[in-house]
Amino acid sequence: MTAPLTPPDKQPPEEPQHSGAAPDGHDATAVPDARELREAALIAIVVAVSGVLLGVLWNWLAPHIPLIADSRNVYLKYAESEEAIGADVTFILLSLGFGVVSAAVVFLFRRRAGIPVVVALALGGLLGAVVAWQTGMWVGPTSDLVAHAKEAGPGVTFDGPLRLQAKGALLFWPIAAMLTQLLLTGLFGPRDPEPEPPHWPWLGDQDHPAAPPAGPPVPPAGPPADH
Repeated sequence: MTAPLTPPDKQPPEEPQHSGAAPDGHDATAVPDARELREAALIAIVVAVSGVLLGVLWNWLAPHIPLIADSRNVYLKYAESEEAIGADVTFILLSLGFGVVSAAVVFLFRRRAGIPVVVALALGGLLGAVVAWQTGMWVGPTSDLVAHAKEAGPGVTFDGPLRLQAKGALLFWPIAAMLTQLLLTGLFGPRDPEPEPPHWPWLGDQDHPAAPPAGPPVPPAGPPADH
């Protein structure tokens, strides 16, 4: 006796493949599309351009170094001046504020932020800090001390050029933007649906365990055989 064969037109159906999975096994939805890349590029440009405002505020709020000149040289008006440190501290505080605000604004318009958005905030913040640094020096007092001293005259106090002594201050904007974006996404971002628990058919119901398989039927006891 041979086992029955399955007819050709009754082959078992193939298991459907997940539409979101790529042929190599990776999730295709994890790859950023062209629209997300364009949004990230736009975010980086806008954040970098806002560095102009930071530079103007830095020049306005930062303390300037007072200088005085005679007929031959230019001197510090106060030997122990703290204006140079104050300019760096002012730039750092403004950079932290701009980093938090820029990340919060991006989060309001783009709650589901992927890696391109975080990278755009970091890159735009770094470029914005450089733009602010150069803008603050450009709109501030001239760096030509000789010409400025001649214009002011001997014995007249004038402001020295605005300088950023600690170049590490340029990193505070991108760091604050990234941390704020990650914090807001973790607290208020959309939640992914929880995966369903796996179903094992051979284990049966957990609440109602399956009965053990029945053994072979036992034949009823018949009348004793006569000898």
